[in-house]
Amino acid sequence: MDKLIVKLVRKFQTNDPFVIAQGIGIHIRYADLGERTRGLYYKKLRRRFIVIHDQLSDDWSRFVCAHELGHDRLHPGFSRFWLDEQSFFNVGKFERQANKFAARLLTAGDSPKNGEAIADMLRRNGVPEEMQTFYF
Repeated sequence: MDKLIVKLVRKFQTNDPFVIAQGIGIHIRYADLGERTRGLYYKKLRRRFIVIHDQLSDDWSRFVCAHELGHDRLHPGFSRFWLDEQSFFNVGKFERQANKFAARLLTAGDSPKNGEAIADMLRRNGVPEEMQTFYF
């Protein structure tokens, strides 16, 4: 996974998931997805889409975009819906992998400053607090 992230960041000269997704031909859309769905990834007629709930904060929108980009890169051939569940830790294997991909992508090329806690570095890079456990 880390090699894939380095390759993407090197190719697009950024770790911005929106730039990377557009660069590889994924269309990004925003819609009201309801209370429990933050984003989804799907394919239709060989076109790939990431749909992000339009009521999310900027940090959450970036994380969801990175998460759905993770599904595209890690799970080709699958359309996966990212649904909120009772607990963020009660998700399946594909969801955990996409969460880890998102946390690693958003922090690519960065490391904690002198004396800075990892949680502070993750927060500085816009990784929502609930998703910080997926960095490890």
